[in-house]
Amino acid sequence: MRTWKQTALALALASAFPAAMAQSNAEVLKELQALKDRVAELEAKLKAAQGAKPAVPAGSAQWGMTPEQAAEFNRIAVKTEALEDARDASGLKGLKISGYMDPTYIYNKNQGRSGFQFLNSAIDDPYSYDNSYFGAVSVDFLKETDSGARWRLTLTPQRGIGAFIDGKSIVHEASVSLPLGDLQTRFIAGQVPDWSGYEYVQPTLTKLITHNLLFDTTLPYGYTGAGVEITRGKWIVKSMLAQVNATKNEAGEKGAALVYRVDYSRGEFQGFGFAGVHGKSANLRSDDVNPISGSPYDARKTSLNLFEFDAYFIRGDWTVQGQVSYGQQKNAAVTADPVTGELRDARWYGLSGLAAYKFTPRLEGIVRADYIKNDKNGGGLLGYGFADYRNGIGPGYVFDEGTGSWIQSDTEKGATRTAVSFGLSYLFNLNTTFKAEYRLDRANQAVFIDVKDGSYKKTNHLFGAAVVVSF
Repeated sequence: MRTWKQTALALALASAFPAAMAQSNAEVLKELQALKDRVAELEAKLKAAQGAKPAVPAGSAQWGMTPEQAAEFNRIAVKTEALEDARDASGLKGLKISGYMDPTYIYNKNQGRSGFQFLNSAIDDPYSYDNSYFGAVSVDFLKETDSGARWRLTLTPQRGIGAFIDGKSIVHEASVSLPLGDLQTRFIAGQVPDWSGYEYVQPTLTKLITHNLLFDTTLPYGYTGAGVEITRGKWIVKSMLAQVNATKNEAGEKGAALVYRVDYSRGEFQGFGFAGVHGKSANLRSDDVNPISGSPYDARKTSLNLFEFDAYFIRGDWTVQGQVSYGQQKNAAVTADPVTGELRDARWYGLSGLAAYKFTPRLEGIVRADYIKNDKNGGGLLGYGFADYRNGIGPGYVFDEGTGSWIQSDTEKGATRTAVSFGLSYLFNLNTTFKAEYRLDRANQAVFIDVKDGSYKKTNHLFGAAVVVSF
């Protein structure tokens, strides 16, 4: 480019002064050299002027800022550093606070009741399918330190697992998670909710208001113990040695149960998991007396074995989830041996499936169907060692025309239970969801008591509505 400029300059001079063509070659070359030197000098001065940066006097504005803007920027920087120091000093760094509440309306036909339920006592009205974890308020504190340790405390008065375990505790979860060498291998300890099945405790994570039959009648509330959590690619494994549905062993009790959960995320839209419990668990029949010998049973904790497999497919507007469960507990059946009066084992298996479709981005329709085969030794499920005619567990009744009263038809056979629910969920905004559900519970025997007249029915109807607000 520079050579072209010099050549053009020479040609211009030659055309402007034709007499110069008559000069000698030596004179022409001398003049050209003088011109080149002058061009070089001017280019050097231009580069020097462009490279020079004027000194900025102290207190003056930086490039693109007025003195006032620079002062404001410095003030903001100092204030930000002070806020960060205050946050760190008060322990708020890495702290996340969230929560929800879900005032709920329930109508139960055979129970003869309807109305709102919210923060109702777990002592006065124990856990049942129409009195589950809904109608709660909860606050969750999750803290993660710079070292990768996690600390969690979830408070749920009356409706958390702590309340259903002992009737008084407001602690739903209190757990720690510490990295062992890397963040994917962690030590875990404390009180944690059960992690079995495809449904969750929190109403913010469940489609319907009530839970499925397997969730309500075959799964533990939670665990108190210690173990490990390992993440490897698409696999997550959690395992603990823990007390089941208890915060400690009582006098004379020893040991713990092995509890575990394995999850595999096959892809972006689907995955599966399985969970199990193997060990000792509380047996409600321990407070009963042998009707033949008259001596009390010694069965405070008996062997429990639970195993379930669940899977999901979530893509676009569709959600499909399912679960298969099997369980047994020693000496926990509803009916004792009719000859010796000794306790017998409870055994059951069941299925549950849910499908949901979004008619619009806000409105979703849900259907769920459940089945539990529970007829051995008069029936019996986890935590239901006695007949429960509110939840439909145990031998059925028939009406005796001769005596004009209801009598048990066959004490050796427990009722097989089914349930189907239809629901709608409407996302009002990012923090608010309205839910409505109709649920039909059924059994192959008359095991639902009608409180109005003391009769027994094979079916029961429930309607629920709730608003779930979270932050």
